[in-house]
Amino acid sequence: MAKMCEICGKKPLYGSKISHAHNVSSRRFNPNLHTVRARIGSQTKRIRVCSSCLKAGKVTKAK
Repeated sequence: MAKMCEICGKKPLYGSKISHAHNVSSRRFNPNLHTVRARIGSQTKRIRVCSSCLKAGKVTKAK
């Protein structure tokens, strides 16, 4: 399973970790994903959604 939001398609971003001595190594910024039971059409599915989509109300949670 990819670390990707199934609503907006947000994926990991890559950057550099820089120490005080300016040693540079690569790092990865992962999206804040949550596994949620959501209503998709008329059925309930388990999807991985980022927290910004949950806050924006792009997902209808199933009960």
